[in-house]
Amino acid sequence: MSASRRLIAVVLLVPTLAAVALWAFAWPAARTAPRDLPLGVAGPAAATAQVEKELARHEGAFEIHHYRDEAAARDAVEDRTVYGAVVVTARGPELLTASAASPVVAQLLTQAVAGPAAAEGTPVRTVDVAPAPSTDPRGAALSASVLPLALAGIAAGAGVTLLGLRGVRAVLALVGSAALVGLVAAALADSWLGVLGGDWWAEASVFGLSTLAVAAAVAGCAALIGPAGIGAVAFPVMFLGNPFSGAASAPRMLPEPAGTIGQWLPPGAGTTLLRSVSFFDGAAATGPALTLAWWAAFGLGAVLLGARLKAHGSPAGPAAEQREPALAA
Repeated sequence: MSASRRLIAVVLLVPTLAAVALWAFAWPAARTAPRDLPLGVAGPAAATAQVEKELARHEGAFEIHHYRDEAAARDAVEDRTVYGAVVVTARGPELLTASAASPVVAQLLTQAVAGPAAAEGTPVRTVDVAPAPSTDPRGAALSASVLPLALAGIAAGAGVTLLGLRGVRAVLALVGSAALVGLVAAALADSWLGVLGGDWWAEASVFGLSTLAVAAAVAGCAALIGPAGIGAVAFPVMFLGNPFSGAASAPRMLPEPAGTIGQWLPPGAGTTLLRSVSFFDGAAATGPALTLAWWAAFGLGAVLLGARLKAHGSPAGPAAEQREPALAA
């Protein structure tokens, strides 16, 4: 490629990347709003009819789930089936929230339910079923962990590739580095900052699996198509996985298909899984755990497959060394 073509490529590529980055990060942030947000309603049908009518005014905002009583609604919140619930009791209306699932959603529900009721002279008692830790009431520390974990995974995968590690050695390096990242991250987030409140080893495992999912995908893609595979995985993880993760709000608060795509990528799945094991005793953890496991499994499999293909594609071993002098003679 001539110097003038390289110059034109750089001049066009940089603004294109900037535009993509601005779109990926600014678009979800500017369009954050509830979209079919799971919300429970509990109590007698006659009593909850007015509540549902008020919620229906927010067209497309809430997905209503009906429950028999307050206990059933509370269980649904703790199981992460819904983000909150409106309970009609003899004492008056009650709002159940879970700020640990999303402080933004908890505040939104308070404004959407308690605000109008209070204006009509009917105070609503609000109960935070799963409160966020006092050291991180807005969930800022948890959302800030998405980018470092993604960068750690990309760095591990790129390092394995550039150092020329292949096959089993590459797999051991990826697993070992991800495990250490998990231990260090849990020590910082739980032991030092105190922004997580679940089982320490479970949190370390989530951090490690999130890192391994990215690292294995980067190294695996590079093992199959060469160094270009690093960028092929790093680009969607950085430019889609981070802004589409819903870490700062919730997946159902993002415009579609951003919320869905984000949960298919390691940053979004890792964030959802971390919230489940840290604040909800592992409730609703199966889906995101399987997503991360599939990324890690396919990535490590690609690493082994790439090493096998390269081994069969070029002569190696003593037999090849003996043939070379003979061919030269």
